[in-house]
Amino acid sequence: MAVEKSEFKIDEEVLKKGAGVLRAVNHKLRQQIMQLIHKKQRISVTDLYVKLRLEQSVASQHLAILRNGGFVKTEREGKQIFYSVNYEKLQEVQHLAGTIIQTSK
Repeated sequence: MAVEKSEFKIDEEVLKKGAGVLRAVNHKLRQQIMQLIHKKQRISVTDLYVKLRLEQSVASQHLAILRNGGFVKTEREGKQIFYSVNYEKLQEVQHLAGTIIQTSK
């Protein structure tokens, strides 16, 4: 199938957002955070930063990145927010990344 020059378009906004989503999980500490959330099934930010021995601000920043990427879900109970893994999103991104890897060979 031939592509005419006028049809070629790179959607920079979509690529930028996609790269951000991949960067969210391609970070060692954020992977550790997700592993801990998975292990506990649901965890508060306080328990998370205590168990990982992080500053509260560091834990919150990384959780915000994971939340913005859609990799964690939040549930509020009173003043506390609990986090759980969004397995559907993680599976979707891993599948897509695997597809990209396979088609680039």
